[in-house]
Amino acid sequence: MNRIFRLLRQWLHRYFNLDDDKAESEEIITAITKGIYFKGVNLWTLVFAIFIASIGLNVNATAVIIGAMLISPLMGPIMGVGLGIGINDFELVKKGAYNLLVATIISILTSTIYFSVTPLHEANSELLARTTPTIWDVFIAFVGGLAGIVAGTRKEKTNVIPGVAIATALMPPLCTAGFGLANGNWYYFLGALYLFSINSVFICFATILIVRYLHFPKKSFQDPAREKKVARYIWIVVIITIIPSIYLAYRIVNRSIFMANANNFLKNEFNFKNTQVVNKTFAYNGKNNRIELLLIGEELENTTIDTLSAHMKNYHLGQCELVVKQGLNAKQEIDFSQIKASILEDVFRQQAITTPAVTKTPAHDTAITNTLTSELKTLFPSITAYSISNNAFVRIADNNRDTATYFVARTKRPLNRQDKNKLQQWLQARLSKDTLLLSMEIVR
Repeated sequence: MNRIFRLLRQWLHRYFNLDDDKAESEEIITAITKGIYFKGVNLWTLVFAIFIASIGLNVNATAVIIGAMLISPLMGPIMGVGLGIGINDFELVKKGAYNLLVATIISILTSTIYFSVTPLHEANSELLARTTPTIWDVFIAFVGGLAGIVAGTRKEKTNVIPGVAIATALMPPLCTAGFGLANGNWYYFLGALYLFSINSVFICFATILIVRYLHFPKKSFQDPAREKKVARYIWIVVIITIIPSIYLAYRIVNRSIFMANANNFLKNEFNFKNTQVVNKTFAYNGKNNRIELLLIGEELENTTIDTLSAHMKNYHLGQCELVVKQGLNAKQEIDFSQIKASILEDVFRQQAITTPAVTKTPAHDTAITNTLTSELKTLFPSITAYSISNNAFVRIADNNRDTATYFVARTKRPLNRQDKNKLQQWLQARLSKDTLLLSMEIVR
């Protein structure tokens, strides 16, 4: 057994040995130290990169953001701080921390100026992704930092450092913080700064570990107790940084599970012939979760809704409240463009059947007629047939001609005045007609 372990250790050492192709320690320290300072070319490069990243975030252009991260020189002072702690060079730590602070302030100010003058103020997906860091960002920063410092200690430099700059994404969080500052959104500002802190701390921590593992020459402490105190401070900073990210990751995982369960519940339980879910809202806050639904078509009975609520426990939604708003009487909840989009999505996805006995008109081709038919079937199930025509008429007062769109419908039962008004408003919006006349024919 001992021989097997010895062979395994030899194999691991042969393939995972970091001493192969390692540059001299003095050469590595000199190279990292040079990258610490932000003045002249480095400072201008940082400002240009911040502008590019801000524009990329503003227009949601991933390629532009990646380009800015490749340009960014922010890795230098972070690795410098890690190197300084690793070799007990606290002058290097102070210089690195000072230059990192300068770079951070300049980056935030630059992005704040950009987002203050840009006409685009919408928070796109690329920007929102930098406002809620989680434990996965910790892993990315730590592993990316390991890759970065290992590559930095080689004799021959590779393209690892630019890859680390992209993976750890130091630049976009600072731009997002500038966006939050420019728009007075402190949630974005603090969330982005926290993500930048995670990246900085764990790249620094990874650098410390590799520097210690490779046995860089350390400056000796005159007071051993001070060295222990510094090590204790490092671990305190790491733990303080990681704890909020674990909590946020826990929340995101639970929220994702809740969303998946809620969608499965709607997909499997809300399959009604004449009732359509127009809008759904999932409210997750950990304990008092809620699913709000807006329905159109035939109203569901209270007993049906109670049964649906009872079925929620089968989807791990037992503590979730189901709120159903239905009936076209809820004017404040109805958005006709939303209704249209929802119905069209259902039509194209499920190929819903059309209402029989439809009279097609020259003004509407088959595709438009079929779509309109499907929408009418869901919105106004009592209508069995319809006809649309554009007719000219002459005004007696001034003998001028006008054209009006006529909608003639056959219904199984009379529509009340309120439903007629809603039908007229919907048709005017759907057909883009200012003038539309309704005629209803009851067919038993």
